[in-house]
Amino acid sequence: MTDISNDSTETASPRHRRGIKSYVLRAGRMTAAQTRGLDEVWPRLGLTLEGERPDLDRVFGRQAPRVVEIGFGMGGSLIEQAESHPELDFLGVEVHAPGVGKLLDEADKRGLTNVRVYRDDAVRVLEEGIAPETIDALQLFFPDPWPKKKHHKRRIVQPAFIELVRTRLKPGGILHMATDWENYAEHMAEVMQNASGYRNVADKETFPFVPRPAFRPLTKFEARGERLGHDVWDLIYARCE
Repeated sequence: MTDISNDSTETASPRHRRGIKSYVLRAGRMTAAQTRGLDEVWPRLGLTLEGERPDLDRVFGRQAPRVVEIGFGMGGSLIEQAESHPELDFLGVEVHAPGVGKLLDEADKRGLTNVRVYRDDAVRVLEEGIAPETIDALQLFFPDPWPKKKHHKRRIVQPAFIELVRTRLKPGGILHMATDWENYAEHMAEVMQNASGYRNVADKETFPFVPRPAFRPLTKFEARGERLGHDVWDLIYARCE
């Protein structure tokens, strides 16, 4: 790992070594396409936390605005965004092998060159794989809500995590969260209200939430929920200068 002890922005960031994980690794069958993604595409589009922190300009072969999506699931949203916005670079973070394999296979089939993937814990990736003040946006769409009160401590949106994200965003960078659990939406809003260095971009009419932005793809799961009358809450915050 790169020696970062002399980086003032880095040292200001909390060392967020969580003993409690916000996810549970589940075993599952891999399809042929998912296996192909991990076996054949990973060597080109996969990143690891071994060795020095990667230079993303070198990884992507250019300088471009960078978007990180944490917990991309099966990768549908990330693939759609990467294909629709070739001028942006997308860095996905996911721990589940089927989702990583699916995204890699799909990215390869569509010839996408603006996608890279970490298969690791999101906190470790932010701490060790992404330099301070280098990303333009971080997306956290439909994280595990851990609905039981005794499990709320497992929710990824906690004060230390939000502060870590802030240190990785460029000044003016965007943190965009979405959930279909009202209680989790309220939790997110409360954590952000008490966080320093962020500005909520919502209008007075909808504060603290925003209508679903057109740039956030509508997932099949979300569309089905809408038909059933389920609500979705989006929150967008900008890092203060």
